[in-house]
Amino acid sequence: MEKFYITTAIAYTSGKPHIGNMYEIILSDAIARYKRRLGYDVLFQTGTDEHGEKIEIKAKEAGVTPKEYVDNVSKTIKELWDLLDISYDKFVRTTDTNHEKVVANIFKKLYDQGDIYLGEYKGLYCVPCESFFTETQLIDGKCPDCGREVSETCEEAYFFKLSNYTDKLIQYIESHPDFICPVSRKNEMINNFIKPGLQDLCVSRTSFKWGIPVSFNPKHVIYVWIDALANYITNIGYDVDSQSEEFKKYWPADLHVVGKDIIRFHTIYWPIMLMALGLPLPKRVYGHPWLLFHNDKMSKSKGNIMYPDDLVKIFGVDGVRYYCLKEVSFSNDGNITYDLLVDRYNADLANTLGNLLNRTISMANKYFEGSIVSKGITEECDKDLIQMVNNLKDNVGKNMDALNISEAVGSIFEVLKRANKYIDETTPWTLAKEENKDRLMGVLYNILESIRVCAINLSPFLPSTSENILKQLNIKDTTDTFNESNVYESMENVPLFVRIDKNEIEKDI
Repeated sequence: MEKFYITTAIAYTSGKPHIGNMYEIILSDAIARYKRRLGYDVLFQTGTDEHGEKIEIKAKEAGVTPKEYVDNVSKTIKELWDLLDISYDKFVRTTDTNHEKVVANIFKKLYDQGDIYLGEYKGLYCVPCESFFTETQLIDGKCPDCGREVSETCEEAYFFKLSNYTDKLIQYIESHPDFICPVSRKNEMINNFIKPGLQDLCVSRTSFKWGIPVSFNPKHVIYVWIDALANYITNIGYDVDSQSEEFKKYWPADLHVVGKDIIRFHTIYWPIMLMALGLPLPKRVYGHPWLLFHNDKMSKSKGNIMYPDDLVKIFGVDGVRYYCLKEVSFSNDGNITYDLLVDRYNADLANTLGNLLNRTISMANKYFEGSIVSKGITEECDKDLIQMVNNLKDNVGKNMDALNISEAVGSIFEVLKRANKYIDETTPWTLAKEENKDRLMGVLYNILESIRVCAINLSPFLPSTSENILKQLNIKDTTDTFNESNVYESMENVPLFVRIDKNEIEKDI
């Protein structure tokens, strides 16, 4: 069985994630579920990043220890992952004892072999982003990433000699065209960061204590880049002098899914660290776009945050999953507002999908007491629908392989829209009046089969909805092409998605 190891970036425990943060985990879950459906041996890892000065400050403000603080936030994050039906196999925390031990060992190995050296850092530092910047990188004197104030910092620090690996990294990226995607991110990394020359990377701090101590110089704590990035290997059994069978089986990762804002760390710092450790590089790093609120990046300071648990109360788990997966394309940011959510929910989920299932089962119950089989009679207008149904598996697969998740979901809803149009073309109610029972049964069978195949293909994206549809259809057939020999009987008829009235939910919003 072919393996597939997929990871998300681990969530920073500075606070509760908003829906923009959740897009990545929902996206990765859909990919993991899809690969499992194809029969892959999938390992899907996510987790929380729990060290750093920002955590130390927030814990002090809250009057608790840093460990108490991250325990609470990590628990909240895990609960949100579970709420959104995320099928992760491993949840790593960077405060896990084994992770801390292995990270310390990695740091020492890199130091012993001359890749890390002791020096002094002078620079402009942004606490929320945990990043250093030069004067020219600032925008209006502020952090280019978050727009907050930066402060001058001067302290003793250990540095990682990135420059030693520049040529090797360029050669690797250029000889592995799929390593960084989309291509625009790849070009940005090469032209804006690597080719102009990599500066040595600060990998330790002395100005705070909440981190993994450097084993041979405990006044230093290991900085986020080695600590957090190493989670992809520490949690599957890597150590500098031993590797577990699990590590040997699953590494290298097949896909790292990360936000476009941190792709630099995953395609420059992380590959160089792996090269220094003598380990193979991940096969692919996808720097996904963002989900924006009113076309603006979500931020607590701007007060434009939507939390996933609040949205679930109104739109349900699969309503939220659907919007996130459909709205954000492969390389362009998506946009979310309550109006857009309601419109998309009503048009696609309540009307195109829910109403199709409801009225098809209703007609089957009304005209044939709920018992439908194929009559094996195909007319010209049936062929287009059946062809679309039979092409669906390939269309979904082609888009999933290209990480065009929005297009994959969209292709399923194109078939559902075609099934609705097919009802208008065949007018089952007219066939019933004419007592053309064989043709009427054939039409209803074609629609039911179309819905069944769409439900099978929907399972990675809307798992509970897919299960619910198959339960209502009372069918166990999981083939993903049109099947002439199914028997539909004793079908349930419960609304899948109830239309939402914007006026009625204004108070909740």
